[in-house]
Amino acid sequence: MSKINVCVIFGGMSTEHPISLLSAKNVIKRIDKEKYDATLLGITKEGQWYLYDGSEDMLPNDKWLDGKITKAIISPDSSDQGIIVSGDNFRKIKIDVALIVLHGKYGEDGTIQGLLELAKIPYVGPGVLGSSLCMDKVVAKDVFASHNIPQANWVEADASSLKDEQGLIKKVTDKLGFPVFVKASKSGSSIGAYKVKSADRLVYYVKEALKYDDSVLIEEFIDGREVECAVLGNEDAKASEVGEILAANEFYDFDAKYTNAESKVVIPANLDTKISDEIKMYAVKAYKATRCKGLSRVDFFVAKNGNKVILNEINTLPGFTDISMYPMLWANKGLDGAKLIDKLIEYALK
Repeated sequence: MSKINVCVIFGGMSTEHPISLLSAKNVIKRIDKEKYDATLLGITKEGQWYLYDGSEDMLPNDKWLDGKITKAIISPDSSDQGIIVSGDNFRKIKIDVALIVLHGKYGEDGTIQGLLELAKIPYVGPGVLGSSLCMDKVVAKDVFASHNIPQANWVEADASSLKDEQGLIKKVTDKLGFPVFVKASKSGSSIGAYKVKSADRLVYYVKEALKYDDSVLIEEFIDGREVECAVLGNEDAKASEVGEILAANEFYDFDAKYTNAESKVVIPANLDTKISDEIKMYAVKAYKATRCKGLSRVDFFVAKNGNKVILNEINTLPGFTDISMYPMLWANKGLDGAKLIDKLIEYALK
């Protein structure tokens, strides 16, 4: 039986480029070489595409760019099979399925998913609609609200909101109070996210968040435990157990996620069964409401006052680093390493 050719796409033009490299290194190491041939396709921070023929250990810090690379593009060929056209000699490599290991802009927002659709290449993860919808935190909140999924109250802001700074401050004060969280609407890994403790700092941090996106989500502060649930599947989507994050910093920012060794995760979270079941139910409900397929990680708060479950957001291409919650949650269910990748590819091919 011939092997399936999996194209692992990594890097990308977003601020989360370094995290993609760490995720891709782990994914490539865990691909079952008896079942799959892996074609490695890297995207630089500037947006150049290269085939990479070398060790996955060279991915972090973009050391792979010093190895054997060839310029590449993705295209459908005359037989409607997805291919990579590589180099000046137009070498063709047939791709059976793409394993997207990109995070943030141009990776999770539906853009590369649309390109793969045009090239007729099946791919791991949500489609164009689900990806773009979940990437935009403000739009996603409207969908969650329409499906009666509990979430924090919010206010949207953009550059035009700053024409009346006092009006924005009053609106946020009246509706949300302080502290609040200010987040770039289409960013990930807590980049462009800030905890704002007082009204006099609101405008400054809205301007900071607008450096990452043209829309900003201002969200009420929830005094709660941060928990996450992994969802896997298509129409038959299932939820993992719930994991809890014990952030080393004041909130689970970029440093707490990736560089501070004091951050911990607890799997399964120490929650009442009723609360865990509620989180799992809402995770699958949110996943289906936003048309997700394949995989996503759904993040929640459990309010310390009353144990109320509150949805935070959906991550459609969650991290696969050594400390990423999504693979750890499924490993806890016996679906670790190569087995999890098998499942992701199976759902992509369906």
